[in-house]
Amino acid sequence: MSSDDDHLYRGDPPPPPPQGPPTGYGRPAAGYPPPGYGQYGQPGYPPPGYGPPPGYGPPPGYPRPTNTMAILALVMAFVFAPAGLVLGIVARRQIRRTGEDGDGLALAGIIVGGIVTAIFVFIIVLWIIAFAAFANSGSFGP
Repeated sequence: MSSDDDHLYRGDPPPPPPQGPPTGYGRPAAGYPPPGYGQYGQPGYPPPGYGPPPGYGPPPGYPRPTNTMAILALVMAFVFAPAGLVLGIVARRQIRRTGEDGDGLALAGIIVGGIVTAIFVFIIVLWIIAFAAFANSGSFGP
């Protein structure tokens, strides 16, 4: 029994593959490799060692993320206005630094939070004035 590799030692490297286009069944008639295939025979794959393909990152059409604190600023402006005011200011600073979306939400939180806080402070001032007026009139006692 004899085979082609009887003369090889275990440490010898295998023989190199044949160069050129494949022969036999399935061989293209002309223009090897077929049009549309890269240098390495695979469509769309760049040669090794050239880094990521162009445009690597989020696919086009995906919006930037909205700042969560900007959303909370607008919600809190209606629930607890001073918190909405503070969150809106902090969110605008974050948006300037990170480039996220939500600047309008943060601005709306600042405006609504500021207006509602001002109205709340005005009502408290009116109550203090009213209590002071009633205390001086003496209408509380017998």
